[in-house]
Amino acid sequence: MWKKHLENILENCEFNEPAQSTKIEEIQTVFNIELPNELLSLLEETDGVRDEFGCDLVWSAGRIIGENKELRKEEFRDLYMPLDCLLFVADAGNGDLFGYAIINGSIQRDDIYVWNHEDDSRTWVAPSLKKFIEWWNDGTIKV
Repeated sequence: MWKKHLENILENCEFNEPAQSTKIEEIQTVFNIELPNELLSLLEETDGVRDEFGCDLVWSAGRIIGENKELRKEEFRDLYMPLDCLLFVADAGNGDLFGYAIINGSIQRDDIYVWNHEDDSRTWVAPSLKKFIEWWNDGTIKV
């Protein structure tokens, strides 16, 4: 489902083998959340997606774990509002990150937000991961 959809909207993209179920479970365990169905289905089909230049459009399960763990460290708490209210799954390449909102300990909607690393703002950018990839690729989303 995901590969076919992405091949229709992206000129060239690279897929990985499906994410290991242990990595998917690790995301859910470490951050104490259930993944939204769309992210779960993407990871079960391909462990991240890269564009024609080899840049990540959606991170692998391992990178989701690593980046989110890093951003929850103590030193970031002195610089920014808490970042544990977002599960980041992609980056803009300029320091800004894209992710799902975590509200009351769960991801309740498929909406994607961008976190601006310079002003610490969080802004809605897409109603779903599919639209995020489409809009990021075609330039609708600008950061």
